[in-house]
Amino acid sequence: MSEVIKNRYEFVVLFEVENGNPNGDPDAGNMPRIDPETGHGIVTDVCLKRKIRNYVETVREGKEGYRIYIKEKVPLNTSDKEAYIAVGTDEDNIAEAKRNDPEIDRKIRDFMCSNFFDIRAFGAVMTTFVKAALNCGQVRGPVQLGFARSVDPIVQQEVTITRVAITTEADAEKKGTEMGRKHIVPYALYRVEGFISANLAQKTTGFNEEDLKLLWEAIINMFEHDHSAARGKMAVRELIVFKHDSIMGNTPSYKLFDTVTVERRDKNQPARNYSDYVVNVNTGAIPEGVSCIRMI
Repeated sequence: MSEVIKNRYEFVVLFEVENGNPNGDPDAGNMPRIDPETGHGIVTDVCLKRKIRNYVETVREGKEGYRIYIKEKVPLNTSDKEAYIAVGTDEDNIAEAKRNDPEIDRKIRDFMCSNFFDIRAFGAVMTTFVKAALNCGQVRGPVQLGFARSVDPIVQQEVTITRVAITTEADAEKKGTEMGRKHIVPYALYRVEGFISANLAQKTTGFNEEDLKLLWEAIINMFEHDHSAARGKMAVRELIVFKHDSIMGNTPSYKLFDTVTVERRDKNQPARNYSDYVVNVNTGAIPEGVSCIRMI
């Protein structure tokens, strides 16, 4: 088993979308999410974690310790039951099991962390265990992401489309095509910032060096196996990692994030390509005890 991480990390990810909808808002007709006060585009942390989970599941499918807890068409309590079986009890007899074994909370938590990558990384709220009054039901993961925000205000464009396949026979007698709409962003560059706590990894989930390597791989490739017509062309363009020399860290995270600047080359022209931006890392402003790695 790989060693649990001993260094704190912060990281910045820059990703682009071209003629696609990176994260539709169901409360706004699935239009791209937007900050109404500034016009900047938003992609939620939940959306990005889904991409990471999907990548890990794709490349480590069937490998012990790398299952995914939050996944489509698998009820959470189905996975939770495995933990009960592993400690020799079930949901109906958990109260008695707690009286007989005061360590059962820790054992269940350790089982879930060791078997599911996304719990080890992001943590989880495991409702079955919460309802059973187990302290292991809420696990705070060491890897946390914020919301992604576009560098510039975005344009939400609605495109009308037609199709020749008619839904019903009755409609086919009246018309030869049907109309539809899709929402796109012509181009946008998004920035998201993340955090990795070695302290939480050591104390709680056991997130290890192999997991960390896989996380970087998943972030770099999170759109490569997730292409669709709705999302257009999406790609990660930068992964800038700050590694602290210690578990607790050597400087506040905002000082590191402030060293990364993204500016448009020509502010009089709308951006339509990554080359329209300049990305700089002010390495001279990075405090002692922190190293910077540009992974892309």
